[in-house]
This record gives sequence, structure tokens and C-alpha cells, in this order.
Amino acid sequence: MNLEYFLISWLDPQLLGLVALGTFAGIYVGAIPGLSVTMAVSILISFTFSWEMYDALSLMIGIYMGGVYGGSRTAILLNIPGAPSAIATALDGYPLAQQGLAGEAIGLSTTMSALGGFIGIAVLGFAAPAVSDFALTFQPRDYLLLAILGILLVGSLSGESLMKGIFAGGLGLFIGAVGLDPLTAQERFTFGYVELWGGISFIAVMIGLFGVSEALLQLQHVDTEAVKQVIRRVVPQWSAMVKYLPVSIQSSLIGVIIGALPGTGGDIAALMAYDQAKRTTKNPEVPFGQGAKEGLVAPETANNAAVGGAFIPMLTLGIPGDAVTAIIIGAMFIHGLNPGPMLMIERPEMFWFILGALVLATIFMLIFGLTGIRLFVKIVELPRAILFPLILLLSIVGAFAVNNSIVDVYFMLGFGVLGYFMKIYGYQVGPVILGVILSRLIDDNWRRAIISEQESLPRFFAGIFGSPLSLVLFAAVVMIFVTNTPAWPWIKRKLARRSA
Repeated sequence: MNLEYFLISWLDPQLLGLVALGTFAGIYVGAIPGLSVTMAVSILISFTFSWEMYDALSLMIGIYMGGVYGGSRTAILLNIPGAPSAIATALDGYPLAQQGLAGEAIGLSTTMSALGGFIGIAVLGFAAPAVSDFALTFQPRDYLLLAILGILLVGSLSGESLMKGIFAGGLGLFIGAVGLDPLTAQERFTFGYVELWGGISFIAVMIGLFGVSEALLQLQHVDTEAVKQVIRRVVPQWSAMVKYLPVSIQSSLIGVIIGALPGTGGDIAALMAYDQAKRTTKNPEVPFGQGAKEGLVAPETANNAAVGGAFIPMLTLGIPGDAVTAIIIGAMFIHGLNPGPMLMIERPEMFWFILGALVLATIFMLIFGLTGIRLFVKIVELPRAILFPLILLLSIVGAFAVNNSIVDVYFMLGFGVLGYFMKIYGYQVGPVILGVILSRLIDDNWRRAIISEQESLPRFFAGIFGSPLSLVLFAAVVMIFVTNTPAWPWIKRKLARRSA
């Protein structure tokens, strides 16, 4: 390892300050719905193109790492995920805050996010070529199956009813399909409205379904006293860290692998890690969805581990792992660098510099994440008559900020009402957001897969059964269907008797 370049951002005061500034800003950008990390990094390109290369990358890396973690703050405190990668965090983080444990929840999410970040960086440093080679084996049909698998995972987010989860996920797919067809430019579900040509902003959908619906739901309890937060300690006890270590390692590996797949990212990784934690955790102290700490640990470690994973194809192949790394590739091109296989040969010092900056950003994320919590959780203790109008105001600003469009505000309010009725009738809103996010992935890869097989369904299925990777993903899809049917307990008993 080239230690000099690994430590350059640690030893240079200016670079150290830029990483710290970027991480601090990223945490609070990520915490505000509508102000995404992608938006922040893209804006930085116009400000930093004349900077020194190391300075620009230090600031961007800090914002990236801090922003992925920052979305958990509002997810836990207000049930408004600051970023899509924090959707799963809200499922158990918000119930913990409602029980007066917001400080403990934020402390646990911060330390586990840092652990996930370190694991992702370690894999980036030691196994980048191997993971990249694995990611390259994914064909369009594999991405399609992966996205379908993600939709079916809504069973873990939808209580006891898989059908309600599939309905909510299908609704999200429908919302994601609105707009101009990306291949033919034909209008889809626009009903003649020009405002719908660009589709419906998933940020507006997310803020409405989570933030506005929660505010409407809690208005009936406006006279109820706010929950007093018990903050005995912020840093989790060592025994708790050891207890959740298996879940965090498992979730981190999921995050790295999903993050290394081009076009996926921390949001899918977090949801898959949450589902896996729910399936593998035996006898949790609290049921998932009601404040299970395993349900908080899994998505938080996965989405930060996905950061290291996203850099793997970017640095070794020149292929972005997610939207942020796509922008960072653009920034590197502006500064005369060509990410890809030759970067590791011609400019190996850049690889080690980025690795060192990621480690430093994770350390700052841990420091900044654990400070100011006592002041931050006071938000939850505000009287409801003040808190919920503030949530509505924050939601309106967040929805408008995405495209500076009042239409997005109308959509946000409409989806807030929809989310209110969904919650009343027992439908979870998380699967809707997942459907919106995955709709483009399903759409694009279905077309690529079927075109590559000459538009023949028999050839498509033959390709699935002819590829071990595709077969494993297909088997996982089938297993989710089977294990959620009413006949599964009977099948399970039969299998147990035969094995006995």
C-alpha cells in the first residue's frame, strides 16, 4: 500500500479541513428531505472545477459519506427519511423515538453506520478487482430478477400480508412508469398533461407518503403530550455492539455487493439487508416494525457499506456504482483523470488517496454524528401543535426544492393524503417508494433482456436456467412466493417430518 498517498488527506491541514467540512455538510444535507447528496455533489462540480484535484475530491467524498448517513436523522425523529437509503431505517427507528429512545437510536445508527462504512472501505481496498469481476457477470436478466426480488421483499415491510405489500409495490411501479417512455418517447399515463412528461418526482412521493401522512395521522392526537426522550447515554454499550455485530457484518456484506452493482445503490442494499435481518434474527426483543434494534442496525450498516461498494466498479472499471459516483467520475474527467482499469496502473496514488479520504470521512461521520444529539432530539419533544405544522412546512420546502416546481408540492400533498388512508387500512407506504425507485431498473433491463434474446420468452427462460447466477436469483424469487403462501406452514411441517 502506498502509505504516503493514503495519509495525504490526514496530514495536509487543508485537505483534512475539506473532508471534515464536507462530512459535516453532508450529514445535514442528507437529513433534509429534498436536498439529496446527488444534488449537492453535482452543484459542487461547478464550484470546484478550477480547484486542485485533491481538494475537490476531498470535499465531494466527505459530502457523499456524510449524506448517506444523514438521512437517518429525520427518519428516526420524524419518520421522514432524508434520503431513499433511510426508508428502511424509519421502520424501526421512528417507533424507538416514539418510545422515548431517540438518542439511543441515533447513537446506535451512527456507530453502526461507521462500522458499515469501514467494512465497505476494507473490501474496496483488499478485494476491489474480485468484486468488480463478480459485478460484471450480471446480465440484464439478472438486474431484472434482482429488481423483482426487491419488490417481493416488501413482504418483510408489510406486516403479515404479502398481498398488501405486492399491491403497494405495484402501485409504486405504476407511479414510476408515468412520463415519456425512455425508448420511444411515447406518453405513458400522462393523460395529456405536459407536467407529467418528466414523470413524478420520487422525492415528492417519499415526502408525502412518509412526512405528510404521518402529520395527518398524528393530528387526531394533537392534544397528547409529546414523548419525553430518555438520553442516558449516546454511545452504545460494548455489549450491545457485540450483540449486533453478526447482523452488522451480514448487512455490510450485502451493502458492498449491492453497491458494486452499477445502477443500484444504498437504498436497495438497505431494504435487502433489513429483509435478511428479519428472516435470520431469532427471537428479537421487540418485533420488527415496532422498534427492533436489529431493524435499525441492518439498513444503516448496509447503506454506508454500499458507499465503498459503489467505488469498486468506478475505480477499477470506470463504471459508476450509483448516481453520486457517476458525478464523481465527471469531476475526475474534468481534472484530467480517466477512471477505469488503467487508473490502477497509471495513477495508483489516486486509488490510495480516495481510500484514505473515505476512511477519514467515516471517522468524521462518527464524531459529528455523536455530537449534538441531545439538542437534536429536542425536536421530538416539541408540542405536537408546533411540531406537525413544522413537518408540513419542511415537507413543502423539500418537495419544491427538487425541481423548483409547485406541481411537485401538489403531488406531495396528494400522496400525503393517499399515505394517510393507506396507513389507516393497514398498508405500508415503504413498498410504494421501493416500487417507484425500482421501476426504471425493471423497465430498462426487461427491454434489454428480451431484446438480447430476440424477443423470445422461451429463449429468455432458457437463459435463466443456463446461468447459475440467474438461477439463484430466480430460485430466490420463487422461494419468497412459496414461503409467504398460506400452505407454507403445512409444507414446512411435512418437510420436518420427512427429515426426522
